[in-house]
Amino acid sequence: MSTILAIETSAERASAALLHRDTLIFREVDGVTTHSQTILPMVQSLLQEAHITLKDCDAIAYGAGPGSFTGVRTACGIAQGLAFGAQRPVIPLVTLLAVAHVCREKSGASDVLAVMDARMGEVYWAQYRYEQEWQIVVPPTLSVPSDVIPVREVTACGNGLRAYAADFKDKPYYSPVWQDLMPHAAQLAVLGARAFANGQIVDAARAEPLYLRNKVALTTLERQEKAERTAA
Repeated sequence: MSTILAIETSAERASAALLHRDTLIFREVDGVTTHSQTILPMVQSLLQEAHITLKDCDAIAYGAGPGSFTGVRTACGIAQGLAFGAQRPVIPLVTLLAVAHVCREKSGASDVLAVMDARMGEVYWAQYRYEQEWQIVVPPTLSVPSDVIPVREVTACGNGLRAYAADFKDKPYYSPVWQDLMPHAAQLAVLGARAFANGQIVDAARAEPLYLRNKVALTTLERQEKAERTAA
């Protein structure tokens, strides 16, 4: 089994995890506004607990997005810096897949719709199917809640369901059971080990976030117009 260090900062919770010798350990902090100040101490704590150094890791996985613009940049930047220092590759992983993975762990579902709050009246979503490995049914998408249309019957999960419950409540797939699930480094470490075994690694110099929103910053007028369209 490979040794994978994972970092996730795309949502409200910052987390780091280490998969080493079939043992998974993690640290997490909720409600942190500056994830960059919390991740490195968590990484150091994990390595100390496992009695290894960063160079003993085979690769560094990170939540590449979609998610908070600042958050996904933070995860990418920290993973890249650590990988450069240890001369190790990185593994960019889609945060929506991490949500789907934890949903499967908790519910046993094979067909999963992952929905994350994208703010500004929109959600990030994707659909996955698990058959020994995860398969993409609908790739990561940014849309208004009404445009979330899964291909078949699914188990829906993610904080986007809670953020826009009024929009989703009449959908056949809606359920509040898994609406508080968010991406976590623990799932990224497990997914990262599988990706590493399949050779899905990237040189640290090529580490990039995954952005679905082309224009991150809207002008005041654009925000007002968007709010008016959403309310209409």
